[in-house]
Amino acid sequence: MRAPIEIAPSILAADFAALGQAVQAVGNGGADLIHFDVMDGRFVPNISIGLPVLESLRKATRLPLDVHLMIESPDRWVDAFADAGANSLIVHQEGNFHLERLLASIRHRKLGVGVAINPGTPVGTLTEVLPEVDVVLVMSVNPGFGGQKFLPNALHKMRRLRELREQHGYKYRIQVDGGVAMDTVADITRAGGEILVVGTCVFHEPDPAEAVKKLRQAGTEALAQRV
Repeated sequence: MRAPIEIAPSILAADFAALGQAVQAVGNGGADLIHFDVMDGRFVPNISIGLPVLESLRKATRLPLDVHLMIESPDRWVDAFADAGANSLIVHQEGNFHLERLLASIRHRKLGVGVAINPGTPVGTLTEVLPEVDVVLVMSVNPGFGGQKFLPNALHKMRRLRELREQHGYKYRIQVDGGVAMDTVADITRAGGEILVVGTCVFHEPDPAEAVKKLRQAGTEALAQRV
């Protein structure tokens, strides 16, 4: 059974010279999965990491690897990332002209299926695919760079996604990425955030394991207060 609040450290904020140790540290703190951001410098204004790093990371941890594809033509890469060790793939509503077909191809590889929306994209654009996904990722910053400030409009989107799930009996979880930290985690979990992608607030702390524990505790306490 999945925890009410899951912590997904994003290795984009980790020290790449000691990536294995960084992942082990957050694992020791009880992280539920590892978030793996793939950027191509075209879909978003940054270039990050790709298949060789994923293959190496797969050997270094047993935690699920949650791969977020911020790239053009992600349909060309589903098989490659599945073969490299991804447990789930998240693709963007904004970048795929045949989104439903792409989600089906991810499901065909027996991976978790996720769809993401940028800050300027309404929840309503996902109406036709919500029954087909395991995760909806609400970007609470403009994607491309870590360490940005949380955009409050994301809270409205999370609440709307909760409403739609309850109305229609959908099964997806709500993930949020961008500006998740100790000063925002309570509002996020009350609004509906369940999988919290965290970066600098974990990997830039002296004790990443303890940072994971504190975030989970704060999120869980806030969730208990939600009405």
